[in-house]
Amino acid sequence: QVQLVESGGGLVQAGGSLRISCTASGRTFNTYVMNWFRQAPGKEREIVAKISWSGSTYYADSVKGRFTISRDNAKNTVYLQMNSLKPEDTAVYTCAAALRWATMAYDYWGQGTQVTVSS
Repeated sequence: QVQLVESGGGLVQAGGSLRISCTASGRTFNTYVMNWFRQAPGKEREIVAKISWSGSTYYADSVKGRFTISRDNAKNTVYLQMNSLKPEDTAVYTCAAALRWATMAYDYWGQGTQVTVSS
């Protein structure tokens, strides 16, 4: 069993930066692809970024060049550094762990952290 706990969300002005973290319990963290999703009010959940155990990354077009995903396997933690934030980045950000890179099946989910970007 793996538990995921996000932290670091908050309120930031447009153009600002924020780093959110997701820390996992359990010993098998480094075998999982770690994903960041977000869901804004009234919108469907969308994937923001993901990172493999070896560091390969994927970004949604909407965040490419502004967000950076990274992981520290020794700390069982994945990070999402968000720069040049826009009001449309406002959402609940949730991390999820998956055993496969290309999958619709996610094994574990965090509870989410709110990110609010004011204009």
